[in-house]
Amino acid sequence: MPTTSLSGSEFFEILGQYDPVAVRSHSINTRCYVDPKFLQIEREQVFCRSWQFLCHEEKLRETGSYVTMAVAGQPIVALRGRDGELRAFYNVCKHRGHELLKEQGQIRRITCPYHAWTYDLDGALVNAPRSEYLENFDRKTICLERVQVEVFCHLVFVNLDADAVSLAEQSGNLAHEVMEYAPDLERLTFSTRLTYRIRANWKAVVDNFLECYHCPVAHKGFSSMIDMDTYKVRTHGIYSSHMAKARVGVNDAYNIADATVTDHAVWFLWPNLTLMRYPGRGNFMVWRFYPLDEQETWEEFDFFFETAEPNESEKEALEFIDEVLQPEDIGLVESVQRGMNTPAFNSGRYMVDIEGSGASEHAVHHFHGLILDAYRRASEAKA
Repeated sequence: MPTTSLSGSEFFEILGQYDPVAVRSHSINTRCYVDPKFLQIEREQVFCRSWQFLCHEEKLRETGSYVTMAVAGQPIVALRGRDGELRAFYNVCKHRGHELLKEQGQIRRITCPYHAWTYDLDGALVNAPRSEYLENFDRKTICLERVQVEVFCHLVFVNLDADAVSLAEQSGNLAHEVMEYAPDLERLTFSTRLTYRIRANWKAVVDNFLECYHCPVAHKGFSSMIDMDTYKVRTHGIYSSHMAKARVGVNDAYNIADATVTDHAVWFLWPNLTLMRYPGRGNFMVWRFYPLDEQETWEEFDFFFETAEPNESEKEALEFIDEVLQPEDIGLVESVQRGMNTPAFNSGRYMVDIEGSGASEHAVHHFHGLILDAYRRASEAKA
């Protein structure tokens, strides 16, 4: 696959006055939020090389169970083999390239809907109709193309990069942190998915998520539920953690009077994923940001509860997120995107404090550093 290159001058334009030390740094240049060239670089250098969430492992526990998705535009399928092994493949037939499976389900074998080429659950070709008339056709040498797959904290991830280091190794202490706050994650079940189409670059959406400097101003309901004095943000390699305690008593968000979970525990995992545990009953959320183009983002927000049917408090929480919190954030990032499309703004300061509070933007600075590493690779590829 050809690699999009970046000239040294383009890299330094984006770098601008960014400094590795957050308290003296400006943010990266807005050109990377509005120029389609930078999204192409991100697809090649970020999304094709990073671990992407697929599903909770509950969907792939049974033999023949499968789930499909697209990663950086590439169709992928993960499935459970007869030997119990979890495998992932490009969801593409080796005959004419037709996609093999759709959405999710359970199968005994994989049969292409185009010409009925059939593969076993380990990806090996078992039948190609009329191939007996061919010379030098050995079906034993034909197998679906493998993709890396990994179960991490009971969640399934895939990676298009065959040489990628495992997510467990890349992410340091993240698994320990997640399981410490969500020891019931294995037993939780999928309940609800919320989706949003946002007129903003995916990085603008991530930037907004990574700081709560705006929360007291823009999220009155959320701020009434969280004790902002306890809000701490820490950065670690390819993730950051965002932790706070819930306020005891009445709030303007949703009822947590009978909550068994009293922590607001959130992690951002590079490049486009957040893992969340909100106050309430046992719960977990997985939130993804997918670029549609340089000006639009598709969000998927999966909720896992103790039961597939949410209880009344969970319905109230879902309503708050869907009808209050998300519209507030979407309005913010769409306004930012409009501002980035003007000549009036190309960079700004990170507001950072040494305590690492929720009001500090050092996690945004950390994220931008990872983005710049990807742009640097593209710049070096040209040389």
